[in-house]
Amino acid sequence: MPLRSGRASELRVRRALLLVNPHARRGRSSLRSALLEFRKLGVQCDAVVTRSRGHAGEVAAENSGAYDAIFALGGDGTAIEVIDALDSESSPVGVLPGGTGNLLARALGIPLGMRAAVRALVHGDEKRVDLGRLGDGSRFVIGAGVGIDASMIASTSAAWKRRVGVVAYFATGTSHLIRRKRFDARVTVDGTVVSRSASVVLVANFGVLLNGLVMLGEGIRTDDGLLDVCMFDPATFADVARIASKLVFRDFSPDPGMTYLRGKLITVETDPVSPVQADGELIGATPFVAAADPLAARLLVPHCQ
Repeated sequence: MPLRSGRASELRVRRALLLVNPHARRGRSSLRSALLEFRKLGVQCDAVVTRSRGHAGEVAAENSGAYDAIFALGGDGTAIEVIDALDSESSPVGVLPGGTGNLLARALGIPLGMRAAVRALVHGDEKRVDLGRLGDGSRFVIGAGVGIDASMIASTSAAWKRRVGVVAYFATGTSHLIRRKRFDARVTVDGTVVSRSASVVLVANFGVLLNGLVMLGEGIRTDDGLLDVCMFDPATFADVARIASKLVFRDFSPDPGMTYLRGKLITVETDPVSPVQADGELIGATPFVAAADPLAARLLVPHCQ
């Protein structure tokens, strides 16, 4: 029987499919904890350890509708793969944090402890959210961007990520901030063109990150059928400090280093050509196109998220 929307007391996951990426930082090591918690909660859980990239999506698509929920245990890439394989009428997806950054789990307010995450989602709510669709047809949940965020992902080694986790991203990102690398950006939003220099151009679907620590912009929603472009251009160290402070303290008063746009169809071009990331994974280089895919995903979230 499909999971119903409503209050947490009305939601019960009785049968779950758990897809596990054994190559994620905490994938295989967290499997036992997840299964123990499902059993403790009285949930019948079938687990599949994926063999290669794409396997999680294939299994999810084959079993869509056969379970009350499909859980993805791995990094952000595993979760996005599962979400991308399903449509708005499929079983809802529960994101379990087993990777390095766990950006999506953090954005959804999901606990980072495995047993707490399982418990929160089994007793949680269902949330329908927009997705972003890229030019090749693949989709993203949090956002796609170019600049410091993509550069730090490209520069962070897999070994370092496995060893120190999300700290590796922050360390690499700090080095890029110190260099203040800028580029010329040309962004077209629903036919309107904006050109300026920038260090970051992010096409955002989620506006609040890292469990609410950072807010990218005002009025960014996951269910409005629109994507938001955040362009940041810190030219000096003082600019870096000011913009960072504004994002942390949610001050979105006019600022020469911050530009915001909103629309359904967005094209991002840069000079020079630069790497592009989507949900923490490198996907190629500029230019790239992103379109809003309204309410395309069903996700499980902790109650009252």
